[in-house]
Amino acid sequence: MASPVNVLILQFASIGDVVLTSPVVRCLKQQIPNAVIHFCTRREYQPIVAHNPYIAERHYLEDSLYALIRQLKIQRFDYVIDLQNTFSTRLIKAALGSRSYSVDNQSFRKWLYVGWKINALPDQHIVDRYMATVMPLGIENDGRGLDYFIPYKDEVEASWLPETHQNDFVAYAIGGKHMTCRLPLLRIIELCLKINYPIVLLGDKEDRQVGDEIVRAIGHEQIYNACGLFNLNQSASLLQRARVVFSHDTGLMHIAAALRKKVYSIWGSTTPQFGFYPYKTAHVRLETPGLGCRPCSATGLGNCPMKHFKCMNDLSFDFDVKELRTKKKNFE
Repeated sequence: MASPVNVLILQFASIGDVVLTSPVVRCLKQQIPNAVIHFCTRREYQPIVAHNPYIAERHYLEDSLYALIRQLKIQRFDYVIDLQNTFSTRLIKAALGSRSYSVDNQSFRKWLYVGWKINALPDQHIVDRYMATVMPLGIENDGRGLDYFIPYKDEVEASWLPETHQNDFVAYAIGGKHMTCRLPLLRIIELCLKINYPIVLLGDKEDRQVGDEIVRAIGHEQIYNACGLFNLNQSASLLQRARVVFSHDTGLMHIAAALRKKVYSIWGSTTPQFGFYPYKTAHVRLETPGLGCRPCSATGLGNCPMKHFKCMNDLSFDFDVKELRTKKKNFE
């Protein structure tokens, strides 16, 4: 009987980054005989990997990186796949001493694009960059897109929603780690009025106050504020039930892509050229072209460096949501 091949994947960055590793997980498991896939991430991202059938063992960073390293050293990995490539992951690789492969972060080219507005980045999605990392192992992209596995206990029933949103709705992920990745409140209200359809707002507890303001401005008949009421997998279930998804540059956008939903992605200070747009699903990019100050960051900022926030304030809503055309309801 052939010996197991123990493979460790490292990714700690964010919800979206962990979701975006899922094709690598699947392809490694299916293309390496006797592969045993271990995944290492932050404890808070446990819901993303806990139900992935391609992962055999999960390891979580909690309080101490060194405690995690001690735990990992017990395993004797054949390969370490570093899909983040930061100081912390380099420490882990050095401590384990296993053969390792690390993603090319294109850090210099990102710096050129943000600092000097010289776009030398390859026209390549981050998933394809992740897949290139494991190409030396003979792994090929199977083209099946992202995975996201929702446990039965977190599948949201229609009866959990208000009657106005039980039959059909648009999901709008209003959150975002950084202010410059989110539409301002008044522009969110404007967009919701443009959509003119039952909308379920998704986000965490920090987004709930903004959601309440949107409800006050538009009314309960059109808007249901689900921010902070559902866990991550339940939010994914709501995305799955939605007719179409609107999202800022955030983790729920990538979960929607994994669920093969049509995504209207909203871009502020970041741009799709960094390679983090919805993968292998129908999508529309909403962004303000021709701004000399954009991108001002690769990940987002706490405020607009130019103070005008034109990337979001000037964003055009002159688009048609054709998925709603046949079932349009009038809430005016």
